Amino acid sequence: MESSPNGWVWAGDANVFVGFNDQERKFAGFRSWESQNWMMGSGERALGRGRLQVEAMLTLEPFTIHAAGSPQLFQTGESYKGTPLVNLQHPHDLLMGLGATYRFNALGMQTFLGADLAGAATLGPTAFMHRESSRDNPQVPLAHHAMDSTHISAGVIRGGVTRGPFTVEASAFRGAEPDDHRLNIEQPRLDSWAVRGRFDSGSWHAQVSGGHLTQPEWYEPYDQNRITASLGFDGQVKGRQVAVTAVWGGIREFNGFNGNADGYLLEWDIKPARRSAVFGRAEVVDKELFGLGLHPKGFSHRHVFFTIDAVTAGYVFDVAESRWGRVGLGADATMYRMPSDVADFYGGSRSFHVFLRWRPESTQSHTHMH
Repeated sequence: MESSPNGWVWAGDANVFVGFNDQERKFAGFRSWESQNWMMGSGERALGRGRLQVEAMLTLEPFTIHAAGSPQLFQTGESYKGTPLVNLQHPHDLLMGLGATYRFNALGMQTFLGADLAGAATLGPTAFMHRESSRDNPQVPLAHHAMDSTHISAGVIRGGVTRGPFTVEASAFRGAEPDDHRLNIEQPRLDSWAVRGRFDSGSWHAQVSGGHLTQPEWYEPYDQNRITASLGFDGQVKGRQVAVTAVWGGIREFNGFNGNADGYLLEWDIKPARRSAVFGRAEVVDKELFGLGLHPKGFSHRHVFFTIDAVTAGYVFDVAESRWGRVGLGADATMYRMPSDVADFYGGSRSFHVFLRWRPESTQSHTHMH
């Protein structure tokens, strides 16, 4: 964090993975050299009776992820190159965030108002790439689209109040997922809403949230309700840094049939020594693996969900430290359990990563919700 003579206080953060992604299943293997990455900066200063904060976030993933998307078994959500994604994770938009927040005290409470050209709705836990429990893990949670996928919404108006450890906040935003063009900025449209209650006290963080999304996926033009709850710990246990997050996310889709899907996640990052970290993730998630495709608006069809279990274990060691940042060498493996109905297609599924991870030497923790 740096101060400038004109009263601004600046902070930055980043996380960059570069490595080899190996996804193996029956009849097929998907392998790719790729980079998941993001960089962000924020500035804050006094203004009137409160404080103004501006924030921007970028990624180079449109250029560093495979042309079809990043291989990931059982991953679904959004589309890319005109095709609904299955077994692929999309690259994020070049502009992941751009907005401003104004905070002031009123009636014994801290009040905040904000607007984003691209930003996070008040729905779900802190986005996975900002959670300390997942920052060493290059793989996106399978339940991401049931929990925190609104972290890059085109147009967000938000506000809330904080009293002690409790915060209540709400937002209006564009419910549609980003389009296939990752270099542009979608037209803002306030057609969806979300409300969240948060509890933040010391190392403990919890939230409950819900919202209504207007047609998030173009190829399945149905409205959705989403409900989430999470509990997280980010602190020290017997002198060692420990970060753990548990999340439930539920999708309730108005498609005329069985549009309910749930995801459960437990993830952790434990530092047994200053330069090493053991990380992992366990998920149970409902996935629609077959039948995704264009369905005209008003056309209802049966959705078939399969419950997938996934467990990841990984390790990273900081091999170099300097004023330019920390470089870690890491690896992870993921094993899956699935219903017998899909074993003919996915039998023997497993995933591996070997990677280098770079982040600034001194990161500023963004304790607000993204």
